[in-house]
Amino acid sequence: MHYTPEMEKAMQQSNKMGYVEYERNLDNRIAVEKRRQNEYEKCKHMVAEIDSHIHN
Repeated sequence: MHYTPEMEKAMQQSNKMGYVEYERNLDNRIAVEKRRQNEYEKCKHMVAEIDSHIHN
């Protein structure tokens, strides 16, 4: 897959590694995906909480 400079910069800033390291090391890939999943779950919970406040 081809990664743009913007994608590489975002990967470096958020995960302290580039795509090459991410692709080559399974442990790094698993750690990144766990962080992404946790962030997704937090955001989903936050949106649900805000929605409940708006609709009450």
